[in-house]
Amino acid sequence: MADPTIEAARSIVDTQLVSIRQGLTGATREMLNWRPAGPDSNSAAVLAVHALSSTRHWLSVAIGTPRPDRDRDSEFRTEVGGVDELLGFVDGAEADIREILEEEGGFEPGARREEEDVTAAWALIHAVEHLQEHVAHLELTRQLWDQRATQPR
Repeated sequence: MADPTIEAARSIVDTQLVSIRQGLTGATREMLNWRPAGPDSNSAAVLAVHALSSTRHWLSVAIGTPRPDRDRDSEFRTEVGGVDELLGFVDGAEADIREILEEEGGFEPGARREEEDVTAAWALIHAVEHLQEHVAHLELTRQLWDQRATQPR
């Protein structure tokens, strides 16, 4: 039987992955790169890339698999040419995340992850809560865009 904690995390992550796709479906290039509160806010593209990159990283820490290559700063500079480009990234990140969650026997909640100075349990909980936080930001950004599009200019 799979670890019930990992199964719970997988269920939550699966729900969030569906929400990311829903937030991106039908989006224009302009919407994906729009920063609702100006240059210091995050676009839908930034939110999707950062949320998935971070999730992949923290799940690797939790499970004890090799960390993926990551340039966190560049995640916040993301600009995409269109929804297909972004969904290509989502597809790859989702596959990586699912592979990490399929690892057998790697999750030991109390194990210290010295390189991050956290326990495996902390890393797993952080991966899930951080993903949910940014998916909510993505949903709100999409709602603001959709509302903006229906208002007279």
